[in-house]
Amino acid sequence: MPDLKLDQAQALVLSATAKATQDHGRPICVAVCDDRGLLLAFARMDGAPARSVRISQGKAYSAARMGVSTAALLARLHREQIEVGYFCDPELTALPGGSPLKDAGGRLLGAVGVSGLSSVEDQAITDALAAALLAG
Repeated sequence: MPDLKLDQAQALVLSATAKATQDHGRPICVAVCDDRGLLLAFARMDGAPARSVRISQGKAYSAARMGVSTAALLARLHREQIEVGYFCDPELTALPGGSPLKDAGGRLLGAVGVSGLSSVEDQAITDALAAALLAG
């Protein structure tokens, strides 16, 4: 699979907002970035919290930069008893709700971040999007 393209990123945004509406009936912010953490696509659903704009973008950025979900990053921080600041990147967050987007060979294509629901619900949406992209 080639690098993540704008049309794919926009389709992921639409899928995330549809899933939030269908499964949770509440609005979200969703961000999709490339493999370097640079924003490709973003949406803030009507009524989504303003704070969720930066949070969703931070989750996508963090998943791309670290190559793992933000839930996995949080687990690592707890396991190793370290702080996210130790990575010397003030943009990183370990708040669950970010997932890396990888191809079948495990190559990082980008990442998606969601904010507006509970952290568990945000993470479930991004994990589902990552799995759907991987499945084709």
